[in-house]
Amino acid sequence: MSKVTVVGAGNVGATCANVLAHKDIVNEVVLIDIKGDLARGKALDSWQQAPIDYYSTRLMGTEDYKDTAGSDIVVITAGIPRKPGMSRDDLISTNAKIVTSVTNSIMEHSENPIIIVVSNPLDVMTYAAHKASGLPSSRVFGMAGILDTARYRAFLASALNVSPKDIQAVLMGGHGDTMVPLPRYTTVAGIPVKEMIDDETLDAIVERTKSGGGELVKLMGTSAWYAPGAAAAQMVEAIVKNENRIYPCCALLNGEYGLKDIFLGVPVKLGKGGIEELLELKLTADEMELLTTSAGHVRSVMDVFDNMQ
Repeated sequence: MSKVTVVGAGNVGATCANVLAHKDIVNEVVLIDIKGDLARGKALDSWQQAPIDYYSTRLMGTEDYKDTAGSDIVVITAGIPRKPGMSRDDLISTNAKIVTSVTNSIMEHSENPIIIVVSNPLDVMTYAAHKASGLPSSRVFGMAGILDTARYRAFLASALNVSPKDIQAVLMGGHGDTMVPLPRYTTVAGIPVKEMIDDETLDAIVERTKSGGGELVKLMGTSAWYAPGAAAAQMVEAIVKNENRIYPCCALLNGEYGLKDIFLGVPVKLGKGGIEELLELKLTADEMELLTTSAGHVRSVMDVFDNMQ
């Protein structure tokens, strides 16, 4: 696989393109944005970094979808951030139009790409891209769980004073306040996390993870970009290298966990065909209840989108 397109040259898209270039696993990264000069500038800046950081990946910026022709993987980060006073429905309406339009333009020039959606509200934008693309659901999915588990693992690493490299975690459900961290599946170098931390501290970390995005918006006045951009690039890497990595991704469920026709964060196996397998964990009654609640929240947002069509 040689060509990846990143749609949206804002902070998240530009970070994703830059991290991807550093991995040196694809021939070309195309950064496309309605602000063509912004995309060209950021791509040129990243290309000038190549002799310093030692990678060969070519980067180009454009506003013309013809330049995306033959993309193997497309990462969609386009959309507007939620502004003060803006309802969730306003955000869905605006971003759904953007994501649908972007997906249509991509499909005009690339035959069978894998599409990774990063735009918010994540679960419903993945649904919008899936509908617009006509691709099988194994080839259209969303990036949320990798970012959410990364935040959770980073907070745990700080609390335990250990390397984040040693922390593994699974997290499910919608991207937002109703996400479902699963401490039972959290380990530190194979040791169950509950053997290393008290319940009160762990609960506080879980709550902080749920509002992880909001914490950063409060600090910076805008949403995060380093971790989200890197998370999307990590998904691309798993696909390009056919690694069969197990990651939590926003995927279409067809009866798994007793849920159907809904995009929700679940653990999947990512390889060259996109989602190679969707894993169904044996959840406890309490965990299942949290997942069902999260699914209800996502379903209501998907209904808002359907009613707009």
